[in-house]
Amino acid sequence: MKKTDIGVVAFVYAVCALFLVMTLRLPAAAQTYPLFIIILLAALTTLYVAQMLRAAKKSGVTSGLEDFEGFLPRQFFPILGMVVLYLVVMYFAGFYIATLVFMVVCLLFLKVPKWQILLSTAVILVLVYCAFTLFLKVKLPVGLLFK
Repeated sequence: MKKTDIGVVAFVYAVCALFLVMTLRLPAAAQTYPLFIIILLAALTTLYVAQMLRAAKKSGVTSGLEDFEGFLPRQFFPILGMVVLYLVVMYFAGFYIATLVFMVVCLLFLKVPKWQILLSTAVILVLVYCAFTLFLKVKLPVGLLFK
């Protein structure tokens, strides 16, 4: 068992609790699927806790910090900043524009070949459009600028 896993498990349980509170505010007819997903996530996390406890009995507890040996802060923190900026841009410009800009900027930052940037961005946007807008009829954020 790794000490770092304890924090991850606590975070997942907190997310489950947050989404449970939000789901219970929905109309009863809209609660079924979110409740199923929340219960599934909590059950899988509980199974992971059981696995962690078995591993702790077997081989003891380690710090878990060895998993971060290859951590690249010069990549992580700029990408984290881009994710935050992506959420802000999505609020104002909408999902499709924000996603297009986010994917291109992130992939350029990570030095991905330009043809792969073009292909992956186009494929993702087309798949999301077909799956969510056309098939599932989900209204994705359009942004304040286009309302």
